[in-house]
Amino acid sequence: MAENTLLEKLDGLVARFEEVSTLITDPNVIADQKRYVKLTKEYKDLGDILKARKEYLQCLNGLEEARQMMSESDPEMKEMAREEAAACEARIPELEENIKLLLVPADPQDDKNAIVEIRGGTGGDEAALFAGDLYRMYVKYCEAKGWKVAVSSYSEGAAGGFKEIIFTVSGEKVYGTLKYESGVHRVQRVPATETQGRVHTSAATVAVLPEADEFDVEINEGEIKWDTFRSGGAGGQNVNKVESGVRLRYVWKNPNTGVSEEILIECTETRDQPKNKERALTRLRSFIYDKEHQKYLDDIANKRKTMVSTGDRSAKIRTYNYPQGRITDHRINYTIYNLSAFMNGDIQGCLDQLIVAENAERLKESEL
Repeated sequence: MAENTLLEKLDGLVARFEEVSTLITDPNVIADQKRYVKLTKEYKDLGDILKARKEYLQCLNGLEEARQMMSESDPEMKEMAREEAAACEARIPELEENIKLLLVPADPQDDKNAIVEIRGGTGGDEAALFAGDLYRMYVKYCEAKGWKVAVSSYSEGAAGGFKEIIFTVSGEKVYGTLKYESGVHRVQRVPATETQGRVHTSAATVAVLPEADEFDVEINEGEIKWDTFRSGGAGGQNVNKVESGVRLRYVWKNPNTGVSEEILIECTETRDQPKNKERALTRLRSFIYDKEHQKYLDDIANKRKTMVSTGDRSAKIRTYNYPQGRITDHRINYTIYNLSAFMNGDIQGCLDQLIVAENAERLKESEL
C-alpha cells in the first residue's frame, strides 16, 4: 500500500470519527442499545487508528524536516539531522504495518467474554485427568491476566479430572485471546494407572464460544421449558436439600440450515436458583449466537489455507508430550520445550505466535 494511498484512507476516516462522536451522544441512539454498543465499539476502533495516524504524520513530517536540515552547513546540525532521519526511516515501516493491520476489520466478537467447554475425549480416565489439567492451566492463565472465571457445570471423572467442565471467563478481549484454544488437544504421557511405564495417547476437546449479549439473538423465553433439581457435589447441606440446579429445554431453528433442534442446558453454578436461571439463559444465547455465526466462520475458513482461530473444532491443534517436555502447535508448526511452565498457565508465548500468524493472514487477505 503506497504512502499516499494509506494517508488517503486515514484521512477518509477522520470525518467518520467525528460523525460517530456525535451519534453516541444522541439520546435516540443511546436508547437503541444494540446500535449504541456497535457505535461505541466503532468509536474506540477509529480512535486507535487515528492515534496511529497522528504518530505516522509526525514521523513523516519529522523525516522531511530532518532532510531539509541536512543541507545546513553546521556539522553538528547535519549529524543531528542524519540521526533523526534514520530514526524516522526505521519507524515509518513499523507504523505502516500497524496501521494496515488496524484497517483490516477485526473479528466482531473479539471483545466479548467467553464460555469455555472442555470435554475428555478418547482415552477414558486419562482423558478426564487431562481435561482437568487443561482446566487448571486456563484458570492459572486467567488469574495472571486478571480475568474472572466462573464454573457453570461439571461432571467429574471416575479417577479425577473432568468428563466435562463448562466455565465463563470475563475480562478484556477474552474471546479474542482464548478463541485460539478451540480444537482437539492431544496428550502423550504415562498414565498413573499404567504399571509397565508405557506412554499412552489420549485427548480432550476445547470449545471457546463468545458470550452473547441479550440483544445479540432473539429468544422467545415463553417457549423455554424449565426443570429444577438438587445439585450434587460439594457445597454443604444446602446443595443436596434445595432444588437450586436448573435445566432448560428450548427448540431452536437454525437460520443457516433450516433444521430445528432441541437445546438442553443445565446450570448448578450457584445455590441461588434465579442466578442459575440467568446463567443458563446466557449460555443459551451464546450457543445460538455461535451457531448463527458459523456461516461467518466458514466464510473466513474458505479464504485461508492455514487456520488459526477459526478452524474446524474437531481438528487436532496441539500435542502435549510429557516424556520430552514438549508442546507442539500443529497449526503453525510451533514447538517449545517448557511443558511444566505451560501447564502452569504460561501459554502467552504460544498465543502470541498464533496472533502473529493470524495477523499475517489478515494482511494477505486485505491485499488481495
